[in-house]
Amino acid sequence: MCGIVGYIGHRDAAVIVVDGLRRLEYRGYDSAGVAVLNGHGIEVRREAGKLAQLESLLVQSPIGGPLGIGHTRWATHGPPVQRNAHPHSSPDAQMVVVQNGIVENFQPLRRLLQDRGYVFHSDTDTEVIVHLIHSHYHNGSERDLIHAVRAAAAELEGPSAIGVICQDDPERLVVVRLGNAGGVVIGHGEGETFLASDIPALLPYTRRMQFLENRQMAILSRDGVEIFDLDGNACDLPVTEISWDADAAEKGEYAHFMQKEIFEQAESIQRTLAHRIDFDHYRVDLPELNLSVDAARALRKLTIVACGTSYYAGLVGKFLIEHLARLPVEVDYASEYRYRSPVFGQDEMVLAITQSGETVDTLAAIEEARDFGVFTAAIVNAVGSQAARVCDGVIYMHAGPEIGVASTKAFTTSLVDMALLGIYLAQARGTMTAETHHALIDELAHLPGLVARLLADARQSGHYADLAARYGERHNFLYLGRGINYPVALEGALKLKEISYIHAEGYPAGEMKHGPIALIDERMPTVVVAPRNSVYDKMVSQIEQVKARNGAVLAVAEEDDAYIRAVADAILPIPPVHELLSPVVAVIPLQLLAYEVAVHRGADVDQPRNLAKSVTVE
Repeated sequence: MCGIVGYIGHRDAAVIVVDGLRRLEYRGYDSAGVAVLNGHGIEVRREAGKLAQLESLLVQSPIGGPLGIGHTRWATHGPPVQRNAHPHSSPDAQMVVVQNGIVENFQPLRRLLQDRGYVFHSDTDTEVIVHLIHSHYHNGSERDLIHAVRAAAAELEGPSAIGVICQDDPERLVVVRLGNAGGVVIGHGEGETFLASDIPALLPYTRRMQFLENRQMAILSRDGVEIFDLDGNACDLPVTEISWDADAAEKGEYAHFMQKEIFEQAESIQRTLAHRIDFDHYRVDLPELNLSVDAARALRKLTIVACGTSYYAGLVGKFLIEHLARLPVEVDYASEYRYRSPVFGQDEMVLAITQSGETVDTLAAIEEARDFGVFTAAIVNAVGSQAARVCDGVIYMHAGPEIGVASTKAFTTSLVDMALLGIYLAQARGTMTAETHHALIDELAHLPGLVARLLADARQSGHYADLAARYGERHNFLYLGRGINYPVALEGALKLKEISYIHAEGYPAGEMKHGPIALIDERMPTVVVAPRNSVYDKMVSQIEQVKARNGAVLAVAEEDDAYIRAVADAILPIPPVHELLSPVVAVIPLQLLAYEVAVHRGADVDQPRNLAKSVTVE
């Protein structure tokens, strides 16, 4: 949450910073601000609301200079009003600070600084940081910004990414990372250096990037970057060449990023499969996982930790891996994992699923496992992210940049990664028949084509816009699934409530008669996920029970299923596919339905209220 962009070089910093903030607005959009150092000192412009408000202010009152820093805010401390927007300034306006994270001890620090005569003008915890740096900077005869930032960082508790510029130090931009607060990406150009919270902000300018680690400080200048730990020791961080296309972070012909990302899923699944399957010998290889065949064979338990949509992907993974590899799997909310004193055993693996690789709860769960010496791995999309760096192994999603807050292509690519992991473990453990093995590999080869056809048919038909017009004003939805598609029902309900603000509840279909059936009437649609599979007859029974109570049924069903087509009020068609891969295709109609309902209701699809893309605070 919150987006930071910084620049030092030969160009107009304000232009580059605002452009970067626009590409990071998915991280925070309660308020925005920019500060630029020029011949007149540091000039600051801040505004409440979305970035467009700041851009209007800059048209009326422009600023320019070669060093600047900016911020888009997702509110934690204090309401989203102008006084709480970043950057925050020192009393003499000679230094400014932006922050992503939480200062957990800000109250005692605030009282300490007030006793020293500092006056606070915001409700934020961030203002503590700039006053604390200012206090250390003026404490003694030698004014040293680096020393002051390092001394202030030593007093802060909680995860933070902090950017600082100072009028007395016009050739440097200082950034510090403490704990697991959102990413800190440093971009290298020719005679210019860039700072951002996430890769997309920098793609138009450079592909050469470094990723700051916990308790490290970077000093950015026109000529490059110096990196130290907080004890002052020099650090050597690798420079990563990012392969993402800058156009991938643009909407192009689409009305919203979410719409674009839904329709990119055939390509993203293709990329996820590429170079991992030997189709001639029916083998899956995951070299970056760093899990040998012997280690995979010795595993006694796998625990999946994740939040939100990634948690539901983990539930699908439980079905896949237990079925294929005969390995016990637990799925835990990362936000709860470390608070219940988890029990670790020998030959255990903890697998995190996180699109950004920066989700603070998931990183904390990884740390908990690492502290006990457990093998850790991550299914992650963002190259160079914290999760990818700290885990023993990684399986990349290869979804490309996902900008829409509501995850779509990262969900389906993580499902494909789970299928690949399940097959890989089954190969090592000898738990899968040759028939199942070959069938799954063959189905995976055809999966991108099936998804492409599903999406093409949906776009041409306008079917989902019609459904949104029919059902978009309802106040409640019930989603039902069974077996491996039960998590798909949970994910479908989450998508609807995230972006349209309609209350929706996902349930295992077999539990309907244990409570939710009391809610069914003609006003509440029931969405059922009912491909022809091992629980198809059970799902048909649920449909009949809903219809018997005058409920409307919207059925995710195979396109040629004449029975469900006759009994349901609407079909959300999918192609036939292997049961273990059916969640990949079954979730796409639910993404399309949620998107069109949100558009119909006039909701802000890409930036739904109160949500941000990367959750970097608890």
